[in-house]
Amino acid sequence: MITTVTLNPAVDKTVTVPRFAVGEVNRIATVRLDAGGKGLNVARVLHRLGSPVRAVAPVAGGAGRFLVERMAQEGIPFDSLEVAGESRTNLKVVDPELGTHTDINEPGPGLTPADLDQVGRKVLDALKPGDWVVFSGSVPAGVPRDIYALWMAEARSRGARTALDADGELLVRGLAGRPDLVKPNRSELEAWAGFPVRTDADLFEAVRRLRKAGADTVAVSLGSGGAWLFCGEGAWFAPGLRVSAQSTVGAGDALVAALTAGLAVGADPSSILAKAVATATASVVRPGTGAGDPQDIAKFLAQVAVQPSFPWRKP
Repeated sequence: MITTVTLNPAVDKTVTVPRFAVGEVNRIATVRLDAGGKGLNVARVLHRLGSPVRAVAPVAGGAGRFLVERMAQEGIPFDSLEVAGESRTNLKVVDPELGTHTDINEPGPGLTPADLDQVGRKVLDALKPGDWVVFSGSVPAGVPRDIYALWMAEARSRGARTALDADGELLVRGLAGRPDLVKPNRSELEAWAGFPVRTDADLFEAVRRLRKAGADTVAVSLGSGGAWLFCGEGAWFAPGLRVSAQSTVGAGDALVAALTAGLAVGADPSSILAKAVATATASVVRPGTGAGDPQDIAKFLAQVAVQPSFPWRKP
């Protein structure tokens, strides 16, 4: 079983605005609503991939009820906790003519210590040895920035394995929980490492430091440039595929979902990375934050060319 944790879920409202202009009156061409927040996105993709999954998240108000209803419509097991306030709505502005994607994200409701404890119990009490837990995304104001590390340590004590997809202080503190998988993008890795990642040597050094700080397997997403996977003493690179992107929202979450699904069943690193890049690509050719179609994933999987590099550099 793979459990996804979303402490700050959101209704993702994706609008299409041709020739979007700041400071001007803009007219929306299309509107799409999805249950969002990184963990819910990961759960959606895992469900589409056929992996056993359950999503855990606090929900609030009318937006929270939408999240519960939408997850039920999609057939995704969702263990939610109703809290005070109103779950956030994140606006995604897609301009198909300029090829831009603009995110305008709300902060979300706060969580009390009692709320956080109840969510934690939902996450941890059901774990069995061999399960995976994916911790991803932001946390509301007032939530300790070491919460992921604390929960990962307890998950590990129960024989579960963990994945972390976060940035800033959540990443810095989360590494103390010794995650089995960490997935930064280039900018997140640069911010953590404190230097620009322009060459493979830069990348290898940043990953070496990340693993020394507590990460085990590391995947680095490069957007349209593809992705790297560092596992053991080997490294694998898969160039990105050229496609017409409808929405890049959720592409990184699709990558995390496929990586975790592959690691959970013990697939080989090359196959894991190929499936992950194909799954992320299938996500960006669809509007909103919906999961990619299995037929698209299969089509793109046949096009992914994974390049191994042995050894890369020991931590």
